[in-house]
Amino acid sequence: MEKDIIDTLISDWETERPELDASAMGIVGRILSLGKNLEKSASASLCGIGICYSDLDVLATLRRSGAPYALTPTELMQSVLITSGAMTALLDRLTKLESIYRVVDEKDKRVKRAILTSKGIDIIDKAIEIRFKEAQNAISPLSFLEQQHLSFLLKKLMSSQEA
Repeated sequence: MEKDIIDTLISDWETERPELDASAMGIVGRILSLGKNLEKSASASLCGIGICYSDLDVLATLRRSGAPYALTPTELMQSVLITSGAMTALLDRLTKLESIYRVVDEKDKRVKRAILTSKGIDIIDKAIEIRFKEAQNAISPLSFLEQQHLSFLLKKLMSSQEA
């Protein structure tokens, strides 16, 4: 396999700071780089239907919550990795696009639930097909067993970070 940017980074640090062990960057650096590339690819694949990756995240969270496809901003933020200010702006944007509408929560009048519109359901149903196909293409260089093993290892790493 060819040398990549991460190999160069590790080699450079081994030269400049030989007392440090930079080998973990072989994994961490590649995960960070891969994450950026995968998100960029996902965003590009969604442009054709007029949404971006953060739109997909919120619409997909609402869609997979099941009927009536309604969640509070707090419930959405538990699944989507953005700040509350960014969530408000995103919900406003999705409302203008008529993908969601907002209603005051019956239990807490200070909260406005986000609810998918029929247009929002159509958009997310198309988008998720594109997204899953794009994700499958991204992992296609790996065999089925490699995919299963990598999924297990990444889950193990994520679990250790969350603890």
